[in-house]
Amino acid sequence: MERARMLKEEGNELVKKGNHKKAVEKYSESLKLNKECATYTNRALCYLSLKQYKEAAQDCTEALKLDPKNVKALYRRAQALKELKVSQEFLKGF
Repeated sequence: MERARMLKEEGNELVKKGNHKKAVEKYSESLKLNKECATYTNRALCYLSLKQYKEAAQDCTEALKLDPKNVKALYRRAQALKELKVSQEFLKGF
């Protein structure tokens, strides 16, 4: 747990510096150790910045499995899906 928290914090510092690609790596390592809602939403933010909208939407869906009312996950998933121009039919799967 401690290692996962440290990796997440390293990812947070990289985001502050604008290094979203490296932050994704730290968040991914952290998620292997501990599946946490905030780590998914943080990684989703990075994916949005990197224009990796499918990955952002997937991370938000995972976050919502852990916390169905998480506002950041709902908002970031909506951003990703808007960029993907997803049809209503596809959204039924979420």
